[in-house]
Amino acid sequence: MIRSVVFDVGETLLDDTREFGAWADWLGVPRHTFSAVLGVVVWQGRDNAEAFEYFRPGFDLAAERRLREEADHGERIEEKDLYPDVRPALTALRDSGLWVGIAGNQTTRAGELLRTLDLPVQRIATSGEWGVAKPDPQFFTRIIEMAPGEPDEIVYVGDHRDNDVLPAHAAGLRTAFVRRGSSGHLWADDPNLTQAATWRVDSLLELPGLLVPAR
Repeated sequence: MIRSVVFDVGETLLDDTREFGAWADWLGVPRHTFSAVLGVVVWQGRDNAEAFEYFRPGFDLAAERRLREEADHGERIEEKDLYPDVRPALTALRDSGLWVGIAGNQTTRAGELLRTLDLPVQRIATSGEWGVAKPDPQFFTRIIEMAPGEPDEIVYVGDHRDNDVLPAHAAGLRTAFVRRGSSGHLWADDPNLTQAATWRVDSLLELPGLLVPAR
């Protein structure tokens, strides 16, 4: 029986198009160029942050985030950044009696911004707040501590093979892979992912029917 569902953030709940476009503008490179390089980095299974190195060697992501904030070009998360299926899916899961949470590789500031959206969830946490990031096993230990239920009663939902599905599965969680975003489409048929994913969906609206027992 499933008791809890915990969601990744980027490209699971949020369409990252605007944020990556803002980074391209900050770097002074065409948006399509930045997206193409980011896609290659994702395809190679590397951390997204490594894409910045191609444009500015020695790039300090944390320092540049601070500079963006000081220049009034900092992180923004608004209702329009949510994928259309997010609110109805989260609401349906919560109303069915499941505990619903969010935990992803985001900054402390992103956590604050997510909370302003008043999403239908019980808890929001980020790697910046926890001081540990995916795919570190300790991140998933924190999820197990946060969400009600034994590990096999908790579902982690994400779009990324190496940051979401594989490490969550290794931690004993159930996993739901959503095929969207660059990583979601690139790895949709990856054998390691298909073996580790308990469910694979194209929309979050499929989850209530899969996770909630029929009455």
